[in-house]
Amino acid sequence: MGTRTLPHPWLRLLPLVIGAVIAVTAASVVLGQNAFAATVFSDDFEDGNADGWSKSGGDWSVVTDGSKALRQTKATTDNARQFAGSTSWTNYTVSASVKPLSYGSGGFVALLARSTGSTTFFRLALLPGNTVQLQAVNSGAVTVLGSASRSTATGTYYTLAIEANGSTIRGLVNGAQVASASSSLTATGRIGLQTAYSTASYDTVVVTTGTTTPPSPSASATSGPTPSASASPRPSPSASSSPPSTSWPTPTGQAPVNNGTIPVSGVFDGGMKRYCCIGDGGQGESQDPVFELAPGATIKNVILGAPAGDGIHCLGDCTIQNVWWEDVGEDAATFLGGSNYYVIGGGARHASDKVFQHNGPGTVHISGFYTEDIGKLYRACGNCTNSYQRHVVIDNVRVTGTDIVAGINTNWGDTARFTRITVLGDPSHSTIICDKYKGVPKGSEPTHIGSGADGVNCFYSTADITWQ
Repeated sequence: MGTRTLPHPWLRLLPLVIGAVIAVTAASVVLGQNAFAATVFSDDFEDGNADGWSKSGGDWSVVTDGSKALRQTKATTDNARQFAGSTSWTNYTVSASVKPLSYGSGGFVALLARSTGSTTFFRLALLPGNTVQLQAVNSGAVTVLGSASRSTATGTYYTLAIEANGSTIRGLVNGAQVASASSSLTATGRIGLQTAYSTASYDTVVVTTGTTTPPSPSASATSGPTPSASASPRPSPSASSSPPSTSWPTPTGQAPVNNGTIPVSGVFDGGMKRYCCIGDGGQGESQDPVFELAPGATIKNVILGAPAGDGIHCLGDCTIQNVWWEDVGEDAATFLGGSNYYVIGGGARHASDKVFQHNGPGTVHISGFYTEDIGKLYRACGNCTNSYQRHVVIDNVRVTGTDIVAGINTNWGDTARFTRITVLGDPSHSTIICDKYKGVPKGSEPTHIGSGADGVNCFYSTADITWQ
């Protein structure tokens, strides 16, 4: 199902609160630096509609394009737009999978941020001729903030992102910066999608707020201060999101993995085929992954058969959408580098140890996921070469036959936040929601030091957990 998450009203005051705290004490500067990103909006259109979006021009509809996507098909209009989100949003990053279908003369396909009206916003535009521009649009008047030569081919998905932080505006394509500039055009506003004399498909639109730059390994390897609740807000659950499915999908076909690991850049849509096989299905270290995602890549609509080796490796920021592991081998996915990683929908079963292994810095966001017969859903590495501070945000998941939902290292300032967790078939409530460890250098084993909510590292209340 498509998911949309809008912020709790107090989140709109967050920049003022943080600003006031920073002005008072130097310690709060550290808190601000340690704050992690929170997902405040997401839509993959899998629910078959564009509810929550407001249209202005063009012919828009949700279509099947491998997965569901929002498509604009009127090539003769000079201004087709869709807007969503809050006019009070300030500092945030919006990203989307964008596929140009056709370019007309003077046309473009774009992602918008900080829109204060239908003609005032920041825009990251794909133009014909392999050009990408970051623009400030003021009542329709365009100022080019930066430009770069990048592929903009039709029929190909690209991951576009705009980071708006104060007056600094950055544009990225497939995780690589194309432009960065300072502009005071607008400090707040909604997100948007736009085409001009062009047609395009849009998928996996995500908005995050908060600081995304991870601390250095040397700084985070000590106990240090941990983020406060005000510096690291928990996203408000979306009442419109449906619980994840517990039914395993049927493959549409077989896709033998005959030539080793499959590299992915941009967007890879597997069409719900079963990809198999790599490895021996055991817990042996250093097995090859089936897929290796380049920074900014998205993989969607894939079933991993057994054996699946080390599953999926994310080399940087990535999105894993509607991916199902029939039998987890070593790990389902490993997050190696980047700031934000998104697991949206899908499921995994038969993992004797963990499903998601977080080795790099940053935040893993898991939503709409289902597990059965596993050890841990998520584990922040407790003895990797680099001892980063790591964070996980888990919302709207169902687990059954699961020992631990998340394991973190409190001495490095890790945090785990949980909303709408449903534990199935566990009348004794034996599943541990948040497990705590003392992280150690590589070559040693982490020490278990406790479990449960504490308002410091493990954030959840009794209302966040449902036992069925």
